Amino acid sequence: MRSRHGERDGHVAERPADGGGAGPATDAFITHRNLLFTVAYEMLGSAADAEDVLQETWLRWADVDLATVRDRRAYLVRITTRQALSRLRTLGRRKESYVGSWLPEPLLTSPDVAEDVELADSVSMAMMLVMETLTPIERAVFVLREVFGLGYDEIAEAVGRKPAAVRQTAHRARAHVAARRPRGTVSPAETRGALDAFRRAVRTGDLQGLFDILAPDVVLLGDGGGIKQAVPRPIVGADKVARLLHAGMGRLPADAALWPVQVNGHPALVLRIDGAIDTVVALRIDDGLVTGLYAVRNPEKLSHMGHETALHR
Repeated sequence: MRSRHGERDGHVAERPADGGGAGPATDAFITHRNLLFTVAYEMLGSAADAEDVLQETWLRWADVDLATVRDRRAYLVRITTRQALSRLRTLGRRKESYVGSWLPEPLLTSPDVAEDVELADSVSMAMMLVMETLTPIERAVFVLREVFGLGYDEIAEAVGRKPAAVRQTAHRARAHVAARRPRGTVSPAETRGALDAFRRAVRTGDLQGLFDILAPDVVLLGDGGGIKQAVPRPIVGADKVARLLHAGMGRLPADAALWPVQVNGHPALVLRIDGAIDTVVALRIDDGLVTGLYAVRNPEKLSHMGHETALHR
């Protein structure tokens, strides 16, 4: 049974059904499942859609004659990429009618994701939003080349282009991302310090504390999906963002709690009200200050916050 957000009674394709016993096709799929999910998620920004892509990948993989496959990992990545590209077009139409700002679906991740600096950077909310500005082909090429290190010939097969064209696309996408990506690498200690200061200021209603930790050009984005109330457009500037957060926390019930978690490989905060997740707030931190706040309230995007999602390169 499928929900309106694309899931089938919980997890999709956790283990493909193959009529009972596992075979070589099933073993290969399970071995590379986390990698395939990560490829699809980085291309789509939606865990639910990424799981649907994995389901479609499995259905096509199950019909492949394995005797003709030289590299099973590459073949599976190729199927996943093609399915994700097809779904990107559907997502594009869906986003055109989306109410308010659209943010990627946040994932509760384990510490090992944060330890892989390149992977954590690529799945951060800030980077995922940068990749949203690429064309579908540019995004696929960028993800496969820069994140997963595939060769141009492999990528060409996956996206249905010639290697020379893929090289040009990769160069164009790399330059586009470089001009928009987060300013630099922030140490874990610096990130934790900024997160703790922000959380303390929000919890205690310390308006000056918020001014001190927010960058002058900080941007707040909210995603309620037309289901939950959220800021309808980006809020820019420390003064506006600080006063909005201060007023918002002041209206929360007494049992509201703000907890630190790892989201998409980076420290984030979860707001719980009456024990239930109300909002996930991912932070972008540059030079010790919060430069971006991404508040996801759409309940259809919070289902993966109840369990850790395995991401892998």
